[in-house]
Amino acid sequence: MSHVLGNTESKRRQYALADQARAAGFASVIVIDEDLGRSGSGAAERPGFQRLVTAVCAGEVDAVFCIEASRLARNGRDWHHLVDLCALAATLVIDPDGVYDPRLVNDRLLLGLKGTMSAYELSLLRQRGIEARDGKARRGALQFTLPPGYCWSEDGRIELAPDERVAGAIRMVFAKYRELGSARQLFLWARNAGITLPVVQRNVAVCWITWRAPAYHTVVQILHNPIYAGAYAFARRGNRIRVENGRARKTSGHDRPMAEWGALIRDNHEGYISWAEFEENLRMFGENAHMQKRASRKAARGGRALLTGLVRCGRCGRMMRVFYGVQSGHAHRYQCRGDDAHVGAGLCIGIGGVRVDQALTVLMLEAVSGHAVEAALLAAEKASATDDALAKALERDLEAARYEASLAARRYELVDPAKRHVARELEARWNTALEKVSALERRIAAARAAAASRPQVDRDALLQLAEDLPAAWNAPTADNRTRQRLTHILVREVVIDLDDATHEAVLIVHWMGGRHTEARIARVRCKPRQAEPARSPTEVVRRLAQEWPDREIAVTLNRMRCRTAAGENWTSVSVREVRERLGIPAFVAQDTAPPTVGVQEAARRFGICIPSVLRLIREGTLPAEQAMPYAPWKILTAALASEPVIAGLQRVKERRPKNLQGYQRDVAMRLPSL
Repeated sequence: MSHVLGNTESKRRQYALADQARAAGFASVIVIDEDLGRSGSGAAERPGFQRLVTAVCAGEVDAVFCIEASRLARNGRDWHHLVDLCALAATLVIDPDGVYDPRLVNDRLLLGLKGTMSAYELSLLRQRGIEARDGKARRGALQFTLPPGYCWSEDGRIELAPDERVAGAIRMVFAKYRELGSARQLFLWARNAGITLPVVQRNVAVCWITWRAPAYHTVVQILHNPIYAGAYAFARRGNRIRVENGRARKTSGHDRPMAEWGALIRDNHEGYISWAEFEENLRMFGENAHMQKRASRKAARGGRALLTGLVRCGRCGRMMRVFYGVQSGHAHRYQCRGDDAHVGAGLCIGIGGVRVDQALTVLMLEAVSGHAVEAALLAAEKASATDDALAKALERDLEAARYEASLAARRYELVDPAKRHVARELEARWNTALEKVSALERRIAAARAAAASRPQVDRDALLQLAEDLPAAWNAPTADNRTRQRLTHILVREVVIDLDDATHEAVLIVHWMGGRHTEARIARVRCKPRQAEPARSPTEVVRRLAQEWPDREIAVTLNRMRCRTAAGENWTSVSVREVRERLGIPAFVAQDTAPPTVGVQEAARRFGICIPSVLRLIREGTLPAEQAMPYAPWKILTAALASEPVIAGLQRVKERRPKNLQGYQRDVAMRLPSL
C-alpha cells in the first residue's frame, strides 16, 4: 500500500486508459479500481476483478483496456479464466502493444505467454525482494517500526528513547508483571490506577507516540516483545494460506515459534530486562493459559482450591482439574478426566480437595516458618516500591500535562484577540489542559495520603506473628489468591495417587528447591447412596397424563432412567401408545386453571439460569409444585412478582461478579415487569 501511495505515475497511466477508450470510439467507459493496492497473486480478495469477470460473462463488455497483463492478474488461473471468458463473449483485450481477439489462435497464444510471464515476473520479484530483506535482517540492519521506548539512531542502531516518561512506563509494566504474575491482573491494576501507556501510531512513514488508557493487547505486546530484552528480532509472525471455495486465501499475523523467526540477534542493544527475565515472563504467560491443553502446571486464578494448576495425576500423568460445588461453600474436588478426548474412555482418579489443601498447608507452614519475618519485610518493601512506581508514573504524566497546558497558553497569547472564532477554541483547549493538570495533582495527593496512612512494619510484631503463623494463614481476612501465589512460589507440583489397599491418598510434593516430600491422607469412606424406589412406566403415565403432554412425560421417564420394553429411550410416540393402551385420554389445558409456567420459562423471565431457579424452589422462596420426583415443576405466574421472589432474585444478582454490569442491568429491567 505504501508503494501505491508513494508512486502514482502507474496509477495515472491506468486512469488515462479511459480517455484512450473514448478516443477509440467507445461511448460508455467504466473504470474498475476496487483492486487498487491489492495483490494480483490470487491469495487476496479482488472484488474489482470479480466484477469484471461477471460483466464479461453477462456480455456487457466489448473490450478490456489495461496497460499490461500484470494489472489484471498475476496468476495463471485468473488470467486464463478471463481470456477464456473473453473468447466466449467476443470481448477484445487492448493494451499499449495492440488489440487482441481471444477467439484467434495467435492472439490467444500471445495473451497466454503474457500472462505466464507476468506470473513469473511476480514470483521472481518476490523471491528477490524477500532474500534481500531477510539478508539485511540477519545482519540487524533492516529498520522497521520499533515499539515504544526505542528509536533508530543516525547510524542505524536501536537505542533507548530519550523520553523519560515512555521509558518509565515500560519499566513499570515489567516490574508490575513480575510482582502480580499475570498480564490480566496487570491490565486491571493499570486500569484501576488510571495510568496511561504509550502506543506507537503510524501513517505510512511517519511514527509518533500517543498515550492511551491501558488495553489488554497493549500489555501483552509489551511483555512478548523480545526487543525489550535487548534482542533484534524480525519476522516473529508469518502468513498462512488456506483453501476456501477452491481458491487460496492468505491471512497474516500468526505467531511463529522462536526457532522459525526470520532473525534473532541477542545482546544487540540495551534492554529494559534481561533475556532470562524475558524467558521467565514467557513461561509465566504460558502457565496462565488455562484453556490450552498442555501437560504443564497452570497459574493461580483465585477460587477456593489451593492447588489450582499444580496437581498432577499419579496414574496417567495428566494435570488434574478443579471442580467446585454448585452452591457457595461446597467442597471442591481434584479430578483427572483421563483421556476424555475419546468417547467412553471414562474418568481416571479424583479426590476431595479440602483434606489435600489442609495437608499441604501444614507442610508449607513447617517449611517457611523460620523465614516468615523475612518474607513479611520483603512484602512490605514490595508494597512501598509499588507506591513509589505509581507516584513516579503520575508525576511523569503531570509533567507532560503541565507542558501541554503551557503550550496551550502560549498559543492563546499569540492569537489575535479580534479573531474570536480562533481565540475561543484555543481558550477551550487551554482550560481542558488546566483541568487535566488539576486532576493529576489531586490524584497524586490522594496517592501520597494513602501511602502515608499505611501502617509501618513492626519487626517485633512480625516476630510474634511468626510464632503463630498458622493462625495468620487461616485468618478470615487472608486473600485466597495470595495463598495460591505463595503456594506457586514454594511448590513446583503435587502428584496424587490413590492407594486402594489402605484407602489413602498418596501425595508427592515437588518443592522448588528440588526436594520431594511424601504424605498420606486418609480418604473419607462415604456411605452408599440409597436408591430411590423404582417406578413402573404405567404408574408414571397414569400419574402425569392429566397434567402434562406426552413429550413432558417422555422426558420425565428418561430422567428416571426408565426404558421401554425394547430397552430404548422414551419418546412422545411410545408414551402415546402406552396411554392409549391404558385408555387414558390425552392432556387438554383447561382455561379455568390458574396460569402456570415451567422452570425454563421462569428462568427466561427472571434473566437467570435454570439452576438458580431450582435453588429458589429448594429454599422455599419460589412456590412450585411437582407431581413426583423428576417430573416438571409448575410455578404460578402470580407468584413471580411476589416480594420474597424479588428479594431472592436480588440475592442471586449480588452473588454475581461485579463486572457483569450489563447482565445486572438486564435483570433489573426485568424485575418491574414481573
